[in-house]
Amino acid sequence: MDLRDLRYFEAIAEFEHLGRATERLHRTQPALTSAVRRLEEACGAPLFEKAGRGIRLTAAGRVLLKWAQRVRFDVEDAKREIGDIGRGLSGHIRIGIVPTAAQFLLPPAARQLMARAPAVTLRTVVGLIDSLKPMLRSGEIDLMVGTESAEEDGFVSQVLAEDPIVVAASARHELFRGVPTLKDLTAYRWALQPPGAPTRDWLDHAFDRRHLPRPRVQVESTMLLMLPTLIAETGLLSFISRHHVAGKQRGAQLREIPMKELTMRRRLVVTHRASSYLSPAAERLIALFAASRKLAH
Repeated sequence: MDLRDLRYFEAIAEFEHLGRATERLHRTQPALTSAVRRLEEACGAPLFEKAGRGIRLTAAGRVLLKWAQRVRFDVEDAKREIGDIGRGLSGHIRIGIVPTAAQFLLPPAARQLMARAPAVTLRTVVGLIDSLKPMLRSGEIDLMVGTESAEEDGFVSQVLAEDPIVVAASARHELFRGVPTLKDLTAYRWALQPPGAPTRDWLDHAFDRRHLPRPRVQVESTMLLMLPTLIAETGLLSFISRHHVAGKQRGAQLREIPMKELTMRRRLVVTHRASSYLSPAAERLIALFAASRKLAH
């Protein structure tokens, strides 16, 4: 099988449409059709079937896609490993990272890495796990720093830090005049992520379990980094990383409302593909992440 044919096949499988694949690859449709035909002859089975106005992978096609990606990863890793010979701590690291870790975990680790390895370059993609995991699986990023989830075949994870999620409010909030109960919180409005976000669902279910009304949401936002600023300026409550409350930027403006039953325990992990090559620079960055276990303190 030709590596170029496999690359074309991956693009067609991604778009499930020959026309869109030709635009991505800057190749003619006959060229892609010929590539698919050669692969089908080599495999002895059809790889695509019609599906409405597009096409989709057959069972044989799904198997080939898995191996085609593995071949591509192996070729790319071989080039990177050979290129790293004699270069020491240099090269390019592609990182996908969730917002909290991007704000508090990445900067000190990057500072230390660049001090020791000034030739290293970084590309960061900030997003949520749902968007980052497909990028890691497809090889678009080398590392993913995010919240811990169930183990998946093909991935290896290492715990970096505890990151409790707590109820917080402006330090001037009237709730701090006494010792508030869980029921007291139902009288106030909140700024939260939309339903479906893990922290939002956990919080809603915590109130459900105690047969109390769910938080009344006045501001709903997918932008996590906006919430600390918002609650510092308003009387709204929120459910955010404890590190945002203790952060130097807003430590004096925000306070945690301490409630054991409303403290969500979660951990941040760094994940990479199990069979992927990690450059010395990437391994050093992982070690620096692991040394920064400060989010729970």
